[in-house]
Amino acid sequence: MRPSPGNMPMHPRSRIVAKKSVPGLTLRMATADDAEILNEMISAFATYERLPNASTVDSLRHELTRQDRVFEAVIAFVDGRAVGFAVFFHTYSTFIAKRGLYLEDIYVREEYRNKGVATALLKHIAKVATERGLGRVEFTVLLWNTVAIEFFETLGATPNSAWTTYRLSGEWLQKLAAD
Repeated sequence: MRPSPGNMPMHPRSRIVAKKSVPGLTLRMATADDAEILNEMISAFATYERLPNASTVDSLRHELTRQDRVFEAVIAFVDGRAVGFAVFFHTYSTFIAKRGLYLEDIYVREEYRNKGVATALLKHIAKVATERGLGRVEFTVLLWNTVAIEFFETLGATPNSAWTTYRLSGEWLQKLAAD
């Protein structure tokens, strides 16, 4: 077993990812002009993940034009058609004393899956992280999404079983803030 960065053992499913060439694939960072395309794919992604969606073209356009925007997105195109996206933002690790990137969402249209688009999106994000001198890229995966889990593990990602995700939102967030 080869060590991965940080001298941590790789997950048993990890392997060297074969370079897939995706004919006609281009990637670029999203701008406010991409709000409609991004919103349409976010809606499709929410349906796939069985989640409600409050995203709108106007909310995305507004966020993508802000000087202090908190997220970035990269969009994948094949022959000019938007086929996938990834949304990410900066985080900070107290213990490595570096910023990192948090991959909030990655989505590829069904007919373009298993063709190398998601790998290209992740490689792009990894390049952004390394070019910015960041310490890591993190993300969560829904436990039922075994296809995604297996995909991420083939790239060398490892689950962090020492942590669990908690969330304060809605009524409980308001209640805590008011006390």
